Amino acid sequence: MRFLVDAQLPIRLARRLAESGHDVIHTSQLPDGNRTSDAVVASLADAEDRIVVTKDRDFRDGHLLRGSPTRLLIVITGNITDNALIELVDRNLDALVDALHEASFVELGHDRLTVHGER
Repeated sequence: MRFLVDAQLPIRLARRLAESGHDVIHTSQLPDGNRTSDAVVASLADAEDRIVVTKDRDFRDGHLLRGSPTRLLIVITGNITDNALIELVDRNLDALVDALHEASFVELGHDRLTVHGER
């Protein structure tokens, strides 16, 4: 899968996804780095068929209201340590990949994976 990890999430998450065989960009790697606007992040993700990985609910609103970003994974854990986030993703990675093959919008919480809409 192709991911674009947003600024509020650690670059360690992007590295972990890449170690798992995925094509991943973190916003810190973009020309404007972590100051890249949400609109640019969504546009780039859509142009490159990437899934935006974020905690930012503004992306959810954009996805639901405008259809951009086209594909979205929102982490809905509230405050969480980087280590706990990496563990959570590792524990759920296979289910996340399966869900993202089927749906355009997925939410990952501490104890649940919610899948919205078909692709």
